[in-house]
Amino acid sequence: MANLKEVRDRIKSVQNTQQITKAMKMVSAAKLRRAQDAIVQMRPYADKLNQVLRNILSNLEGDAGSSLGEAREVKSACIVVVTSNRGLCGAFNSNISKAAANLVNTKYAALRESGNLSMLCIGKKGAEYFKKRYPDLDFIPGYVDLFDNLSFDNVSEVPKMLIQYFENEDFDAVDVAYGKFKNAATQVTQVEQFLPVPKIEAEVTENEVEGLMADYIFEPGKKELLEYLIPTILQTQFQKYVLDTHASEHGARMTAMDKATENAQELLRDLKISYNKARQEAITNEILEIVGGAAALES
Repeated sequence: MANLKEVRDRIKSVQNTQQITKAMKMVSAAKLRRAQDAIVQMRPYADKLNQVLRNILSNLEGDAGSSLGEAREVKSACIVVVTSNRGLCGAFNSNISKAAANLVNTKYAALRESGNLSMLCIGKKGAEYFKKRYPDLDFIPGYVDLFDNLSFDNVSEVPKMLIQYFENEDFDAVDVAYGKFKNAATQVTQVEQFLPVPKIEAEVTENEVEGLMADYIFEPGKKELLEYLIPTILQTQFQKYVLDTHASEHGARMTAMDKATENAQELLRDLKISYNKARQEAITNEILEIVGGAAALES
């Protein structure tokens, strides 16, 4: 009978957990709709602006140029890690953290040894991961809770700071690791170079470059316009990183909770079979005891 009680308690426990995972799935689905609408509406605009920015910087050739597109010897760098504040979303956060850790251990290993590698964590999960495993890095504080307010004015404070550091040559390179949202079931871990702005030639062939290059006419003046335009486009690009990760988080959590609910259902089915077997065994044993007792009285 003790075995029956254990199985009953476990069935009740799994049912309670299943109710929680089902509720979390519904909450994530509701939040995903809003987050997905935000990134889907913004992504074409941000991608086009980024193409324009790279096009302009690829055409400047030093004429009224911007330091934000100038590649220089990397003596110090910063890695921005954009993760979520909460877990229960599968391997989403760990994948982003591992991608950023790969940068630390390979591309920027020498800078880490010399103490010239900085880390800016947006989201508590990424901050916990790196502060535990890489305490020797120089962490930039103040932006872990950025997801509490995803307004453009609030998020743009981060790229403004990074641009200032880059122009002052405190950083020679800035990379961003984040989760790119494709759909509710698919999130892709991305690592992109934020500063200096990558040139078009780095990713396309010569024929494609000729097709992408454009001779822009600047009004009122090239220098004045670029001083305003380039930082604004970079702020928009960074907003896309954050919104992509925000939507990816809810998609990953919804998928994880849906799978957890299905697993709980399978576990319940197995537990109920085990319970019925144990119950039948207990009834059989009781019958045998009664029959044995009756036989003993007759003899």
